Amino acid sequence: MALEQQIQKDIVEAMKAKDQTRLNTVRSIKSAILLAKTAEGGSKELQDGDIFKIIQKLVKQHKETAEQFIAAGRQDAADKEMAEASILDAYLPKQLSAEEIEQKLKEIISSVGATGIADMGKVMGVATKMMAGLADGKAISAAVRKLLS
Repeated sequence: MALEQQIQKDIVEAMKAKDQTRLNTVRSIKSAILLAKTAEGGSKELQDGDIFKIIQKLVKQHKETAEQFIAAGRQDAADKEMAEASILDAYLPKQLSAEEIEQKLKEIISSVGATGIADMGKVMGVATKMMAGLADGKAISAAVRKLLS
């Protein structure tokens, strides 16, 4: 089943279960998908990979907002944001561990022929495409920097 249809099905299930947090969170995914489809120059059909990118962006936003709430002393609001982030995480593929990221990066570095930190751009270009949806960009960047230095 395509991810977009699964999201629609989950909206209906959350309505039936009267789970307001889950319903609002899944609706936010649906809203972001509709915005991407109707955006200027956007495609009318999104692939699952595109939807994963949208969901990753939403997760990142929720986590950053939670950090801001914690800094402001609003733990209740931070907990709500983290709960929504965990609901969103369920739609993403399993994230790669640090060891798996390093192993894939070693393969990429050898295939690209990178020798030093000056080749970081080449490696990052290939790595972000290859590991899209499977690893956070910051984690990839940190691992590339570590391996090339």
